[in-house]
Amino acid sequence: MIKILKSLNKKDYLIVLVSFMLIIFQVWLDLKLPDYMSEITRLVQSENATVSDIMRQGFYMLSCAFGSLISAIIVGYLTSKLSATLSYKIRERLFKKVNEFNMEEMKNFKTSSLITRTTNDITNITMFFSMGLQLIIKAPITAIWAILKILNKNFTWSMLTGGAVLILITMVVVLIITVLPKFKVVQKLIDNINNVARENLTGIRVIRAFNAEDFQTTKFEDANDNLTKTQMFTQKMMSIISPVMYLVMNMLTILIYFVGAYLIENALLADKINLFSDMVVFSSYAMQVIMSFLMLAVIFIMYPRTSVSISRINEVLDTDVKVKDGTFDSDTKELGVVEFRNVSFKYPDSEEYVLKDISFKTKLGETIAFIGSTGSGKSTLINLIPRFYDATEGEILVDGIPIKDYKLDRLHSKMGYVSQKAVLFNGTVKYNVCYGLDSKEEKLEDAIKVSQASEFISKMTDKTDSMISQGGTNISGGQKQRISIARAICKDPEFYIFDDSFSALDYKTDYLLRHELSKYAKDATVFIVAQRIGTIMNADKIIVLDNGNVVGSGTHKELLKNCSVYKEIAYSQLSKEELENEG
Repeated sequence: MIKILKSLNKKDYLIVLVSFMLIIFQVWLDLKLPDYMSEITRLVQSENATVSDIMRQGFYMLSCAFGSLISAIIVGYLTSKLSATLSYKIRERLFKKVNEFNMEEMKNFKTSSLITRTTNDITNITMFFSMGLQLIIKAPITAIWAILKILNKNFTWSMLTGGAVLILITMVVVLIITVLPKFKVVQKLIDNINNVARENLTGIRVIRAFNAEDFQTTKFEDANDNLTKTQMFTQKMMSIISPVMYLVMNMLTILIYFVGAYLIENALLADKINLFSDMVVFSSYAMQVIMSFLMLAVIFIMYPRTSVSISRINEVLDTDVKVKDGTFDSDTKELGVVEFRNVSFKYPDSEEYVLKDISFKTKLGETIAFIGSTGSGKSTLINLIPRFYDATEGEILVDGIPIKDYKLDRLHSKMGYVSQKAVLFNGTVKYNVCYGLDSKEEKLEDAIKVSQASEFISKMTDKTDSMISQGGTNISGGQKQRISIARAICKDPEFYIFDDSFSALDYKTDYLLRHELSKYAKDATVFIVAQRIGTIMNADKIIVLDNGNVVGSGTHKELLKNCSVYKEIAYSQLSKEELENEG
């Protein structure tokens, strides 16, 4: 809770203080009402009282009620504003924290879980602060103040009120012990149902192709049933509170009047009026005490779920980010130079090394290619350069500076990265190509031309203003790859990183794209991961990986002579004449 409250600033705490003062004022007004009611009762029985005296006390009662109403409206507005501000700031902190995550942290949280935490969990916190803040302050103040008012009125009435309070406290404690563990389960089940729904939507093509609609429906129904049953249990248990509360409250009123009637009947005539007045006042204050515990019960209903949500939010906020931001943010003397010094790497949840003792150095303008069998470590190696992971052993330098010393935004500003899976956003072609680069729109046409995307973009209805759906589902795989490549080219970076980004292109488009890129990016260093020999055979240096080891390094011709692994891959794809002709 304390960490969540750190999201508030001085202005927000001032709102809390003003709300606190207004609630105290509201409680004072509410507790004045029985006093005026007692005075009216006394005046009605008095021979010397006039109608104006009674009306004056009634006016005071109305003034207190109206003042209490105004205070409640102001407090409601202030707490709603505070809870909305808190929701905004928590959501912002959560989003920024997730943006700092690297691949290792992302594996610890499912996408569906992060969505639930950013929406449902924050909504639970917002509702608690919106409603609970008033009740947390008002309930104990009202209870203590009312108890002090009736403390010395009558021992029997006090015992009855104490017994009613004890019953309510016992009920609330039992319910919290029973229900709290279930609330933790509910949030996980919400994560699960989001995960199943998301899985169904993202995999809809495969589901239909395999006629698995019924299977997915059953899977969703199971998740839905589990969530519904758990929520039904928690809601049924919590629904006990309201009827028990009102039963206790009404029974207490009846008992107070029952005991009061007995006392009045046996009292002297002179004391009957005072006893009747005390009974009316006591019953009013007793109701205030019970209502205070009713308000506390509402808090107890809301808090268990809120506490679980707070824990889930803090779980994300407290996650230690392994890839720390450096401090270097200056220009470098060298450009286009990447050096691996005895780099080894293993994934955090693995005992085996994926890369072992990798060393090489590039020069500005070179094209470096990586090839090897599936699982040889090509993508892993290339993902170490932008620090998606940090090397387990050894050191990587970019332009002569260790990459761990760079500020991450400075390091990433040097790189144009294209992932294995083309990632497109909901927006226009222009938006996707110039993503995050509003100042680079003048590069748009060049990027589209070099990436060979102009061929299909020119046929679109609105050209570069044509809409691309989320994930690029309205265009082909090759078109998605070309737009992704255009996005990297538009950035005009110092380093290009292509992680198997030409796999969906036909041989002709692949060749034309590489030919145009070699001219356009002659002053940049290019890293290419590829499965096809034709994509990399003209690279300045080809690094061959096998089981995480470098088993060959050199040009295409050199590797054909000296590297059996490369030769095996090459002859499995192209004929001897095609290889000797170098495409």
